[in-house]
Amino acid sequence: MSFSKYETYKDSGVEWLGEVPSHWGVYPFQSLFGMSGEKNGKQIVGEMLSISGFRGVETKHYESESQKRTAEQLADYRVVRRGQLAVNTMWLNYAGLGVSAIEGHMSPAYRAYNISSKYNQRFAHHLLRSSLYVEAYTGLMQGIRPNSLQIKNEDFKKIPVLLPPKNEQDRIVAFLDEKTAQIDELIAKKERQIELLEEQKAIRIHQAVTRGLNPVLSAEASAKEGVKLKPSGIEWIGDIPEHWEVVKLRRLLVNIEQGNSPTAVQDDGELDQWKVITLSAVSKGAFKQEAFKPISANTDNKFKNTLADGDLLLTRANTRSLVGDCCIVRNVLINTTFSDLVYRFSPNKRANKSYLLCYLLSKAARAQIERDARGSNETMCKVSHGHIKEWDITLPPPSEQTDIVENLANYQKKHETTLGVIKAQIQSLKTLRSTLIAHAVTGKIKV
Repeated sequence: MSFSKYETYKDSGVEWLGEVPSHWGVYPFQSLFGMSGEKNGKQIVGEMLSISGFRGVETKHYESESQKRTAEQLADYRVVRRGQLAVNTMWLNYAGLGVSAIEGHMSPAYRAYNISSKYNQRFAHHLLRSSLYVEAYTGLMQGIRPNSLQIKNEDFKKIPVLLPPKNEQDRIVAFLDEKTAQIDELIAKKERQIELLEEQKAIRIHQAVTRGLNPVLSAEASAKEGVKLKPSGIEWIGDIPEHWEVVKLRRLLVNIEQGNSPTAVQDDGELDQWKVITLSAVSKGAFKQEAFKPISANTDNKFKNTLADGDLLLTRANTRSLVGDCCIVRNVLINTTFSDLVYRFSPNKRANKSYLLCYLLSKAARAQIERDARGSNETMCKVSHGHIKEWDITLPPPSEQTDIVENLANYQKKHETTLGVIKAQIQSLKTLRSTLIAHAVTGKIKV
């Protein structure tokens, strides 16, 4: 895309804004935005709102009714009206603000602002969420801990905002709405491609661990191919090759170990500091070595629970859709342990560790995991030792286990390569979107 520039520019007086069109105004935020002090009180306004860095203000999604707050708790929550600017001051480095198109309420820690009639509200939305402004917010954030940084109200009020003539704002908004919609549609198509690839992968894994490497549709068809099937007796497994077994997981394990619950401490920055992995370290078959919390070197049982490459892990607690996630540890950092929310499996000689991982990632295993997950709500379900030991596992001969593992590993490499290409394309589209918005709302291009 190529665009023209404005005829003349002036120094904005703000280093990070640089030059702006000569006829645009530059004002402190407080002169065009006024804070609203409206709260719910006894009358709750709309739904709970949250602010997405990509989508802006939206209705907050709860995984269960138990997470919702009572009317009494919501009395002091801030009201957000349509057309007001909602701001999460602790999330501004991630574009945690936006003009709301819906009425509702939000955390008392957030702020709501009335917007001057001199603004097209959509222009203000694009301007204040642009990458240039997000960088400026980041530079102003203060705090003791990285996860508790925020901008002081006095600093936020002084942030310089641009004000083009209203007719130019309207034109810029119309341009951005059209172009960003086109880009968003392309991104959505790419994301759908990823969903389809993940669905295909799930089918491939399920077929490999229930039918072998030459899957067929029915027992009748298999007979013609020379591959005899038999009923497994398990609904979610279906027919399996005649020479395979279905066994309880306890018959394939020497031991199931549970980690402990150490107290997190300040990170001293040293490689040999003791650390405990978080649940996010176990992610759909992959081990994320960077997902940990530092712990004290005096933690009990740290040596017993030290992780090593090749360990097979399964999470015993999480949301219903995530509990029972598993991986094999790769490239673990030294002095790393696992918590009491994670199990470590030690298979016996009958089971290839990597084959067990493949099975536990299958739809058949998922059905058992979600059946046995227990919890008072959907946000924290757990699977017990007892349930895990009774899970049904398909067991091919050792040579076939190895073949299945190698086949799925090769498939995974191709899968990751394809995913990498699509994700790079999505990132390029997001960068284009961000750059286009920033250049249009700061006058770097004329539309």
